[in-house]
Amino acid sequence: MKGLYRINVVDEVTRYEFVGTVERIAESFLLPVLEGLPGAFPFTIRGFHSDNGSEYVNYHVAALLEKLRAERAKSRARRSNDNALAESKNGSVVRRYPGCGHIPARHAERLREFTSGVLSNYLNYHRPCYFTEERTDKKSKISKIYRYKNIKTPYEKLKSLPGAEGCLRVGVTFEEPDREAHASTDNEAAQELNAAWERLFRELREEGA
Repeated sequence: MKGLYRINVVDEVTRYEFVGTVERIAESFLLPVLEGLPGAFPFTIRGFHSDNGSEYVNYHVAALLEKLRAERAKSRARRSNDNALAESKNGSVVRRYPGCGHIPARHAERLREFTSGVLSNYLNYHRPCYFTEERTDKKSKISKIYRYKNIKTPYEKLKSLPGAEGCLRVGVTFEEPDREAHASTDNEAAQELNAAWERLFRELREEGA
């Protein structure tokens, strides 16, 4: 039987990332995850890009985006580069946590608690990302370069943006995220993540997952 599915959402500016887990790829299972996204990101969502699956392209998602006043874009068929950022994160994050192995759909809720809790905390506050700089040569050719000074966590990138406080959702300040970011060191957060995943994986094996 089909196992559970992971839904990976990445912000293209800050690399804020949230991994959801659903029992099946269907509108009825996916919509609650999408409805929770505005509250998951500390900033206002201006646009939404996805692949062209019917679970994303439907009237319910369109109504949600209209409520957020967010622009809608979708990938072209058989053009994986249109969704390159999420695909790269699928390789470096999702296939590592919670892995590539088959997990029965009945465990979707338990995996969702792990991915929306300790995993998202680690990704956004403690896992550094490379951010590119664009350089234009004399022939007007644009190339992207990666500098060590531009390595930041998604939260650090958000705070470094000009007018960052104006990007936050109404009622949100940097006070609470600051406490979350400084509650543990990067190494401590990584150790907590590994311990939580090993504990969950052990429980699933004991239950015959």
